[in-house]
Amino acid sequence: MKFKTKSKKVNKAWLTDHMNDPYVKLAQREGFRARAAYKLKEIDETLGLFKPGQVVVDLGSAPGAWSQYLRRKFAPKSAGTGGAAVGELDGVIIGLDILPMEPIEGVHFIHGDFREEAVAAQLHAALGDRVVDVVVSDMAPNLTGIEATDAARMAHLIELAMEFAVAHLKPGGTLVTKVFHGSGYSQLVEQYRKTFRVVKPIKPKASRDKSAETFLVGIGLRNA
Repeated sequence: MKFKTKSKKVNKAWLTDHMNDPYVKLAQREGFRARAAYKLKEIDETLGLFKPGQVVVDLGSAPGAWSQYLRRKFAPKSAGTGGAAVGELDGVIIGLDILPMEPIEGVHFIHGDFREEAVAAQLHAALGDRVVDVVVSDMAPNLTGIEATDAARMAHLIELAMEFAVAHLKPGGTLVTKVFHGSGYSQLVEQYRKTFRVVKPIKPKASRDKSAETFLVGIGLRNA
């Protein structure tokens, strides 16, 4: 019973913090599905990653906040209409996730595991003869609270994202992944440096201070 009481207190505290979070309120006001949109926004504004006309693949796209930000970025004429931007789209956005995602106008969503042949075939059909400019991944595992286990699961997802990027990015392309700053972090950075010419770690202001998450940006995919 004590454990359950403590758990309820923790959940209530988290919910209170969440509802009072300025980025949560901003996301609700501007029509984004999650506060995560502002993490990608800050990364983009810092490094200038996204430009109209690009092809971007959003791994682990549900619930869709990152795809919404990209949608707005590629539809500058409707930038003032919030996360649910509409209108002409100058660019290609493809989202993939094992979870379902509500449709976003102009975003091609593929439901499934990108490691599976059927999903890979759908991606190939969606891309046609286009190459991918940027791969973004906000994927994270279900956390157990056991640091070593969570770090290993996160590292596995990052490795999958890197394998996907190497297979689909154009030469010189860019990869953005969420990482946990903890056990195994330095090894991930080193792996990034072997794969990309420039590596930038960024901790956006929209990432909660208590969170171990940060983001690694690899710019300039090296030739194999």
